[in-house]
Amino acid sequence: MGVEEEFFLVDPRTGAPVPRAPRVIEAAAALIGPQAQSEFYSCQLEVCTQPTASRADLRDQLAALRQTAGLAARDAGCLLVGSGTAVIPPADPIPVSDDPRYRRMARYYRAVVDGRLGPVCGCHVHIGTLDRPQVLDLANRLRPYLPALQALAVNSPFAGGLESGFAGWRSVEFGRWPTAGPAPVLDPLGYERTADGLVSSGILLDRAMIYWFARPSEHVPTLEIRIADSNADLDTTVLLALLTRGLCTALMAESATEDRPPPNVPTGRLRAAHLFAARYGRHGEGLDPFTGDTVPAHRLTSRLLGRAAPGLEATGDLAEVERLLDGVRRHGTGADRQRAVHERTGSLHTVVDHLASITAPDLR
Repeated sequence: MGVEEEFFLVDPRTGAPVPRAPRVIEAAAALIGPQAQSEFYSCQLEVCTQPTASRADLRDQLAALRQTAGLAARDAGCLLVGSGTAVIPPADPIPVSDDPRYRRMARYYRAVVDGRLGPVCGCHVHIGTLDRPQVLDLANRLRPYLPALQALAVNSPFAGGLESGFAGWRSVEFGRWPTAGPAPVLDPLGYERTADGLVSSGILLDRAMIYWFARPSEHVPTLEIRIADSNADLDTTVLLALLTRGLCTALMAESATEDRPPPNVPTGRLRAAHLFAARYGRHGEGLDPFTGDTVPAHRLTSRLLGRAAPGLEATGDLAEVERLLDGVRRHGTGADRQRAVHERTGSLHTVVDHLASITAPDLR
């Protein structure tokens, strides 16, 4: 497994995003090389772990990457913040990063690229090593369980300085991009035809713009899961990665021993289930992708854990995942915590300071 985390760079005085990524990435890359990367907007950076089979190593890598990026941000006069959306909007639109591909995307999709609400930060989990048929079979089988994973990682209740009404507004905002949503059920030939058609038609500029929630990576032999907000809380990121690997391990084992097709869940129903997850997180109602019924969201979390349990036992992660899930139950999701700080203080700036203090805790 491997994890990519995207972070905002914000001004300590205003709490708003600032376009200082080039300086921060240059300083961080001097220590961690290509594990520090630019993102679409110049107020963002991404850090990427090395592949690992160890949950302890994954946690250590994530903590070290955050520390390095946080130090580089501090030296550039800004803060590293883990949140799906910017809590406080920038005074001026944030420019796109100085990259030929990003500039081309900005020209082609101008209605989406506004530089104020458009910057969003996600957390992506890679599972591998897998060949393309394995990746697609696994993506087909994962589809109904991804809304429950999303609900655990919601961390974007504020957008543009306002309460969005959603626990995870990032997915709504990012959903304006073509293909952002549930993946279709595809075999290898179907994937190639679909991907080629999306690019040749001009809907997408390249295959890297296939933003399905579960997709084959085009540069490493992995399945990439793209449904989570960036979180300040490291435990949430570790929980997401371990649950994803456990679920994949269980589903792959079943696929190898049982001759059953992937669940036939309509894409429209899946989209609705993801909207429920974005709206409520793990509180309130969820939509059961298998039946279309509304149910308490925590039931979907329990089913997810039960489905992943054989894989978590196989990887030795079941007790740790149960511990991390109990932490979410007791302390809430990232969105719950952001709202609690705001309710207590009435200050969005305090929400940003709170996020920064958790994202890179040793620096505050």
